[in-house]
Amino acid sequence: MHESCGIFGLYSQETNVSKLIFFALFALQHRGQESAGIAVANNNRIDVHTGAGLVSQAFTEDDLAKLNGYIGIGHNRYSTTGSSKPTNAQPIVVKSANLTLALAHNGNITNSKILHDELYSQGYNFNTSTDSEVIGNLIISSSRKSLEEKIKYAMNRLQGAYSLTLLTGNKLIAVRDPLGVRPLCIGKIDGGYAIASESCALDHIGAQFLREVQPGEILTIDRNGMKSSYKESKKKGLCIFEYIYFARPDSIIQGKLLYSARQAMGEMLAQEHPVDADLVIGVPDSATSAGIGYSHASGIPYAEGLLKNRYVGRTFIEPNQHLRDLGVQLKFNPLTEIIAGKRLVVVDDSIVRGTTTPHVVSLLKKDGAAEVHLRICAPPIRYPCFFGVDMARKWELIAANKTIPEIRDYVGADSLGFLSVKNLVRAIGLPKDIFCLACFTGEYPIPIQIEMDKLSLETSELKEFSEISS
Repeated sequence: MHESCGIFGLYSQETNVSKLIFFALFALQHRGQESAGIAVANNNRIDVHTGAGLVSQAFTEDDLAKLNGYIGIGHNRYSTTGSSKPTNAQPIVVKSANLTLALAHNGNITNSKILHDELYSQGYNFNTSTDSEVIGNLIISSSRKSLEEKIKYAMNRLQGAYSLTLLTGNKLIAVRDPLGVRPLCIGKIDGGYAIASESCALDHIGAQFLREVQPGEILTIDRNGMKSSYKESKKKGLCIFEYIYFARPDSIIQGKLLYSARQAMGEMLAQEHPVDADLVIGVPDSATSAGIGYSHASGIPYAEGLLKNRYVGRTFIEPNQHLRDLGVQLKFNPLTEIIAGKRLVVVDDSIVRGTTTPHVVSLLKKDGAAEVHLRICAPPIRYPCFFGVDMARKWELIAANKTIPEIRDYVGADSLGFLSVKNLVRAIGLPKDIFCLACFTGEYPIPIQIEMDKLSLETSELKEFSEISS
């Protein structure tokens, strides 16, 4: 499973915002590593810089020095629509005769192909193959007068997930889809306001968390302060994987600290799937707190049995075939003296395709583990996601095609236990009806007609342009 994108916005009359946005994007690096970008506005001019790779790779000191403005937005990308090409980096800019708009997007628009073709036939230009540019062109296509009304028009047409930061020459706007699929929050900073995918980014720049942007809310921030308007919806669909995996453990969503929620998942796993063992280890980093929770509830000691190389897979250097053959050993290194001869409970966040898990189990047994008992925080994933998570197609999902005993045998574990949907929701401590649980249940918050291709907006012209640019 791959991350969704991270977005940030900052309005401050007291400082040049580019460096603060740069450091805030570091806090959101876990949400996307393909590209990063910042757009700033000053005196009705918008300047943009984007680059491939991590935040530290995408910007130099000189790049930031050229971004002068008191309003800005930033983006870390993991592609869910459109390929990983320089032309698809965000923020993107769209223009009409009387409006220039920069946009950063986290989510996935399920009817983007229909809207793209409609707008293209009306003469709107597309320089990327992202659904984010569809959103921008849909907004500027509206004949309504105010920007807020243009956004409401777009929201009435859009289906799917979208948390947005928008930038004009003198305004910062935050938008969250009516289902509230992806998180978004607002904080106060000296002289202005900050918008972030997660509260940890507010902490990093010294902003005070105020509240979450509500599902369906449009927040407009300018020299007159902040005002709010809504597109109401009875249904809610917050992605439960924000709690299991995506968000950082020091973030707060819906009043719940992610670390505590994950620890409670581990405790529930110990109650639901107990086992006699000598040590509990969590697969780093996302399952560490759940492993500690399992240990607390079971009384089995916790230890670090695997160390993670956090930089593998986040580099432009491709491994040679020998290094590819090493596979999971590039990412994890077992502590042999800790695990040798031990019966292990190995807590992990999820099993999606089942491609990595067998290698982890094999690695532990090869280094002397007597038994490996897998305990998984997510229930079996049987259905694909269409709302901003590049997960897998249904035929690739191991739980859609194998029973739990078959999965156990396939990954080579001595036992396997998944947390139930009921106990997952209990661990988080929020009402079940606010979550999207479709990857477990197949019950999507909005109808899904077809299984979409993330490259559905790629045209031969755009592919050729992207290859030249890269």
